[in-house]
Amino acid sequence: MKLHEIAHSRSGDKGDTSNISVIALDMGDFAFLAEHVTADCVAQHFSKTITGAVTRYELPTLGALNFVLTGALGGGVVRSLALDTHGKSLSSALLEFELPDNGASSGSP
Repeated sequence: MKLHEIAHSRSGDKGDTSNISVIALDMGDFAFLAEHVTADCVAQHFSKTITGAVTRYELPTLGALNFVLTGALGGGVVRSLALDTHGKSLSSALLEFELPDNGASSGSP
């Protein structure tokens, strides 16, 4: 199952740092997300893109995880030669993350 099946995402960027929030579509899926979408998994998912650390913050009352990716934007908007130097494309890429099947998920079809 893809992450986008049970969550949506918001993102932002400042300099060379990207900030990506993963927000459960259903609060009942938050524990599953917290278990399976770790900082290590996100770092591995973006291993060819980022050069720095990934830090995860949990916001359980919002059903959200927030990831800060350092060294993620090729030096930032004004320095990178990438076509999309903003963090917005990274949030879409993260939603393609493959999760184990969550048959008990209330957010699953």
